[in-house]
Amino acid sequence: MNLTVIVGRVGRAHGIRGDVSIDMATDEPKRRFAKGAKLRLADETHVEVASVRWHGSRLLVSFVGYPDRTAVERLTGQELWTTVRTDERPDDPEEFYDRHLIGLEVRRADGTTAGVVTEVTHLPSQDLLTVDVDGEERLVPFVGELVPTVDLEGGYLQLADVHGLLEDPL
Repeated sequence: MNLTVIVGRVGRAHGIRGDVSIDMATDEPKRRFAKGAKLRLADETHVEVASVRWHGSRLLVSFVGYPDRTAVERLTGQELWTTVRTDERPDDPEEFYDRHLIGLEVRRADGTTAGVVTEVTHLPSQDLLTVDVDGEERLVPFVGELVPTVDLEGGYLQLADVHGLLEDPL
């Protein structure tokens, strides 16, 4: 089974040879923007990555059929999508895609069910899991010390024994 996911947005043109900066929406730019990768635009047309290079901290990409600045400027602001298998996993075994975490049962350290992951928020310092606990949202920092077990096949993640993690302070 496949899933379509956004991997970036075409930014401003760079130079005169058809390079554009990419505002990334992926943690795996080498995988998603490899030479030859085919990406879909919102209007259902496709572009093929012709070249990729880093310019400082900016990813610069050129596309087949867009030979110069004038041609590629028409793509500015367009979202770039790709199709991935639903069972595809990140290269790092300690990493997870949001789509794999959302919907997981959340268990307390003693194994009892506490709730369900409803959202993943990405912040500069760490990611946060939004957990629905009896109709109320609780935020759990997604770090190994607090979430030591993620079992995708079992459909759950287990929290560490930390007082107050899912409860209101007294």
